[in-house]
Amino acid sequence: MLCWMLGSTYENQTCSIAAALDVIGERWSLLVVREVFLGVRRFDEIQRDLGIARNVLQTRLTKLVQEGVLERRPYQERPARYEYRLTDKGLDLWPTMVSLMQWGDRHAAPAAGPPVLLEHKGCGGAVDEHRMCAACGERLSAVEVRALAGPGAQPDHPLARRLAQARRKSAATASQRTAARAPSLQAGGGGPTAAGAAVSSR
Repeated sequence: MLCWMLGSTYENQTCSIAAALDVIGERWSLLVVREVFLGVRRFDEIQRDLGIARNVLQTRLTKLVQEGVLERRPYQERPARYEYRLTDKGLDLWPTMVSLMQWGDRHAAPAAGPPVLLEHKGCGGAVDEHRMCAACGERLSAVEVRALAGPGAQPDHPLARRLAQARRKSAATASQRTAARAPSLQAGGGGPTAAGAAVSSR
């Protein structure tokens, strides 16, 4: 029986595309970079979103760190825990990531529409194919853009999940503030005048 395996490098290719694929071309590598661009930086969170084996994820992260695309930063001392951040070399992948996403939106998006929308933080305009704001015309970098769940995003999409978490947190905070005001309303007699004053001062 003849066994044949694909090689993992492109040693016989004198080509910058092949050289780039040596760094980010392994399966899952570019999706790991996508996660970090989306603000998902911790191992367990990345693993949950991608649903891949932990050893595979660790191998990809290690390679990306060794290649200088990502760097590890501590976020907890005891026990020591790290998150992954894009380096300048990693941020240089921003145009590639946007182009790939927009190509997928045109040719492979779900029927409902793009899963992710890019928005200029400054004015809320959409990001066009030249990575410029369609509203104000500003040329944009990665740090000037936010990603939002689009119409094609599933409920378990990380951006949709993050929005739901933010809404729950906001609702909980509002509930706590309301509860904190309650004693002062009772101290004031709890009548209509006191309640009206509290509402009008918000």
